[in-house]
Amino acid sequence: MRVFRMPRGARTRRLPRAWRRRTRTPRGPAPVRKHRRRARDRVRLPRGRVDPPRPVRLALACLPGLAAVLALVVCAIGVDRTGHRSTRPEEARPAQPHQAPRPPIVPRARWLEEDARSRPPIRYDDKVAAVFIHHTDSPNGYDCADSPRIIRYLYAGQTGAKHWDDIGYNFLVDRCGTIYEGRAGGVDRPVTGAHTQGFNHRTAGIAALGTFTAGVAVPQAMTDAIAALAAWKLGLSDTDPRGSVRLTSSNSLSRYAAGTTALLPTLAGHSDGYMTSCPGAALAERLPAIRELAARLQGRR
Repeated sequence: MRVFRMPRGARTRRLPRAWRRRTRTPRGPAPVRKHRRRARDRVRLPRGRVDPPRPVRLALACLPGLAAVLALVVCAIGVDRTGHRSTRPEEARPAQPHQAPRPPIVPRARWLEEDARSRPPIRYDDKVAAVFIHHTDSPNGYDCADSPRIIRYLYAGQTGAKHWDDIGYNFLVDRCGTIYEGRAGGVDRPVTGAHTQGFNHRTAGIAALGTFTAGVAVPQAMTDAIAALAAWKLGLSDTDPRGSVRLTSSNSLSRYAAGTTALLPTLAGHSDGYMTSCPGAALAERLPAIRELAARLQGRR
């Protein structure tokens, strides 16, 4: 008896219509045909090989492209549709800077109505790494409404007799706790001042209106405002008001020869960088408390 052999690969082809066995459809709904892939979409394997598992079959179907490596990995391992998530802990995010809120600051236009004086270009540093506290050595018994006038007199003295290009302090605080913008250039920018000989770079000068020698009462509103201002200004560079910073002297008239690197408090008194009694013994005694309050305002423990 002659055995009829089907040609190789015939099992992947559809038989001619005449070879099909016709059967009657049973009663009830017509059977649903399963979707069959076209022959050209089917992967042909060598004779005798077992059809590979689905993940590997997907890998065979992947085509190289711009993301070939990623596609091969995804096809080889398959797609996880179980909703399982990795149990590995997320990478720690960098800590946010200790930023204190900006206190209200009166612009210099309030005390300097018209500045017709020509000034050289404003100088800036990269950041503010420390603040120096001063007192203006002016009378204490003033009305707070007169603060703009007092600041204007200070400005006239420094730009007149001393021939400075602007007032030296970056900020001034009166006995009622009102903060005034001093030197021009922008309160939120690291403006180079003229307040501490040898250490004007990368620092800001805050002057308390009045004279605070030993035994003089320092208003609480004033120290609170100084702490809030220092916390905000130092917070822009994420600097701890209770810490220390290394600054290089630019002038031998300071406590340190020019070029000397000194370790100074980040919230310092004028006398820390220059041979003077400023900011006065009474205000200098309050500096530790001002540092602690400024640190708390930055959210530090």
